[in-house]
Amino acid sequence: MGNTEKRTALHDWHVAHGANMATFAGYHMPLWYPAGARAEHLAPIRTVGIFDTSHMPMLTVKGPGARKLLQYCFCRDLERCIGKQKGPLVDGRCAYGFFLNEKGHVIDDAIVYQLSPTDYMIVANAGMGATLAAHLGRHPADAGADIRDLTDRAGKIDIQGPEAARLLQRLIRDPERFFDRLIYFSFKGGFGECPSSSVVELLDGTPLLIARTGYTGEFGFELFMSLDAFPALWRKVLDEGKDLGALPCGLAARDSLRVGAVLPLSHQDIGDWPFAANPWLFALPWEEDRCGFSKDFVGAAELKNLETVEHTLPFAGHDPRKIVIGPDTHVTDPQGERIGRVLTCATDMAIGRVDGRIVSLATPAEKGRPEDFNPKGLCCGFVKVNRPLAPGEEVILTDGKRQVKVEIREDIRPDRTARRPIAEMVQL
Repeated sequence: MGNTEKRTALHDWHVAHGANMATFAGYHMPLWYPAGARAEHLAPIRTVGIFDTSHMPMLTVKGPGARKLLQYCFCRDLERCIGKQKGPLVDGRCAYGFFLNEKGHVIDDAIVYQLSPTDYMIVANAGMGATLAAHLGRHPADAGADIRDLTDRAGKIDIQGPEAARLLQRLIRDPERFFDRLIYFSFKGGFGECPSSSVVELLDGTPLLIARTGYTGEFGFELFMSLDAFPALWRKVLDEGKDLGALPCGLAARDSLRVGAVLPLSHQDIGDWPFAANPWLFALPWEEDRCGFSKDFVGAAELKNLETVEHTLPFAGHDPRKIVIGPDTHVTDPQGERIGRVLTCATDMAIGRVDGRIVSLATPAEKGRPEDFNPKGLCCGFVKVNRPLAPGEEVILTDGKRQVKVEIREDIRPDRTARRPIAEMVQL
């Protein structure tokens, strides 16, 4: 391992338990464990998967100017981002969005958590803590905003899958109170430099923050805690989850799950190009008529004046075969004309086609999942092309030698569980 590679506090545990390790965003991380990438992909669909995500940086923005600074630098309108009624961000709620530069290009995507009206936590992508802190520091929208980068100073564990609530209730005090009215993209508790008005504790009294969020598209939670509590909690989570089918999951499963859920990977599916014509434009602060923005923000002027853009679109194939992305990989139309490039190509192993329609292992039988459904998976991902394409149109992915025909989609893995009512997923 190179001297410049970082390690999470669980690095030695991963190695001791047979993880296949590789470098990701500067961190030496597990790609998969002995169970294999397929089993780890299916765990959050069938049971529960456990992810070490402590490589993701956290930042705090605090003080009387914190909200105004975020309102200018974060593309979501914090006054109009919650629920169907577009209410303001409030304590205990969080919002997904993007930090853009002045050209309207993506610096990073992130989730902003409101701890109090003057205290916020940001969770970003690996290696981006210092970059985002510097970006916020260059835009003093108001005096009195203190920005701190907590990279490598906290622990984070993702518990994802239909058994996530059953596992969590074995770990925390008063789980009934915790689960009460815990809607999607809400959180309770706090820890260390990220305290809040609510309290969530492990059975031994250790404080933590638990959010009903994740990067798999499935029901689950993200747990944040002080670094000194992190390794012991990881071991406790896996021990308590054994009889529920809990598996430690690496970055391979994290990638294939997020693709099936149509979630972007920063600096791959979004990056240093205009944030336009993609599946994630809901994060822009549109007016009701979608002809303008409800606020000013970094990059807004450039996005308003765009004339020519490339289109980022999801796709799904007809079998598990995928294309390895390289310098010769590109997209053609059915006539062979080159029209763009492949951003991501993975295999979602929980889905297959039944009479041409995509069905998931999570699809109820009454919605078309056969009793003997045992999918081999479908390749899926994102392409960036020079023209708009309608759902159902087919294109060809090729590396110059191999060709894979795929279908442009609005969505990929159906019947995902992330947004299901908490009452359906909790058994107290």
